[in-house]
Amino acid sequence: MEQQRKEATERLLSSQGHDNLFYSEENDGVGVGDGGLVAVSNFTSILGLSILTAACITFGFGCAIGYSSPTQSSIMEDLGLSVAEFSLFGSILSIGSLIGAAISGKITDLFGRKLTMWILNLFYIGGWLAIAFTKAPWLLNLGRISLGFTNGISGYLAPIYIAEITTKHVRVMVGSGASFMYVVGSLVHWRTLALLATIPGLLQLLLIFFIPESPRWLANVGREKELEAALLCLRGDKADISDEATEIKNHVESLKSFSRGGIVVDIFQKKYVRPLLTVVGMMVLTNLGGINAFVYYSGAIFVSAGISSMVGLITLAATQTVVGILSSTIIDKLGRRPLLLVSSAGLCFSSFLTGVTFFLKDFNWWDQGSPILAFIGLLMYMGSYALSAGLPGLLVSELFPINVKGSAGSICNFMGNSTGRVVGYYFNFLTEWSSAGIFFTFSAFCCANFILIATMVPETKGRTLEEIQASITPSSD
Repeated sequence: MEQQRKEATERLLSSQGHDNLFYSEENDGVGVGDGGLVAVSNFTSILGLSILTAACITFGFGCAIGYSSPTQSSIMEDLGLSVAEFSLFGSILSIGSLIGAAISGKITDLFGRKLTMWILNLFYIGGWLAIAFTKAPWLLNLGRISLGFTNGISGYLAPIYIAEITTKHVRVMVGSGASFMYVVGSLVHWRTLALLATIPGLLQLLLIFFIPESPRWLANVGREKELEAALLCLRGDKADISDEATEIKNHVESLKSFSRGGIVVDIFQKKYVRPLLTVVGMMVLTNLGGINAFVYYSGAIFVSAGISSMVGLITLAATQTVVGILSSTIIDKLGRRPLLLVSSAGLCFSSFLTGVTFFLKDFNWWDQGSPILAFIGLLMYMGSYALSAGLPGLLVSELFPINVKGSAGSICNFMGNSTGRVVGYYFNFLTEWSSAGIFFTFSAFCCANFILIATMVPETKGRTLEEIQASITPSSD
């Protein structure tokens, strides 16, 4: 075993570009060619690089969804787009997301987490370049679809990769580029903004060279030597990785043995129905609660409520950033359910408050106060969303075992993006029907989401993936 670990570790280090390093049993670490020593504990920095890579994915995800809000008026003016044509541009992101979501689980299972990142970067960078240099609406929409395809997969890939490489104490890292889009998009031309949005993808291209593959994916495909080497780089302690590797391999083997026993392990089995319906329900209700409308068209909503778009978007970005940082620091202390409950309650109330604002505006009541209410409602809505952003995707990675995780992720993302597409496209038309009515409708869906979370979502705080999945879907079922 020690010889296998040595060979696997040196092979991984070489593939990561560390040709001057070798495994040193004598020093219980990783040696360097000139006789010096780099302690294995120092290689836990690889864990930091891996998390940073996933953060780049989520930041790029936010850049894509936040781009249309600060650029609506300038793109429409420069390219001569109508409201319907810009609505298509804003919502067509969801069409690409639908395609990506439909294959997200399968492609990450087939190619692995790391190779999938390479593929996504081609679509991500290519999409932004198409938008930045477009002269015609069709290329603008093509670039947007490409970004949507990336989002459809990365919305599943990022939380899955984070959950599979970290311990139960370090599992969540959610970053959003939407705030970056809101602030910078208010200051620069929309073509420049598109070029700036390629930065997360370019940075990710560099980071991918230094990060390992997911240990759980390696175990699932039977690459045990690389599994131990990856864990050694991520954890830096031979005793710890030996126990963890054994736990991961035993968990994966139990799933395979269960399948060989004559029962097809499938996502539609009875034992997976509850977690599947729970996560699908959360994603569908979150989208029907209006998140795409708020994100895509927040600038236009501010203007229609009588508020400066620039002031509103910059304040919105600051709110999202502060709440996002707060969420990342407290999630493993308070747990998933409390954050989800507070978030859904905040979304419900803020949507209702925004609806009241437009109701007052429609009847010319309290003209001086209604913009203030709209401002508070929008900030509260986006702040509430930032509090739980990424948690439904995280639950997919935590609740489902490796053998059905891909199928679960594809179904959940596809259903969520389907409803997001409907809301994103029809929002501008529905506001012409009744601005107040559409926000009251959003509030009702957010209320339904609160009830779903309160009655169906389990707490996963402080447990390993294997412990969570054993408690949710015991093999004895």
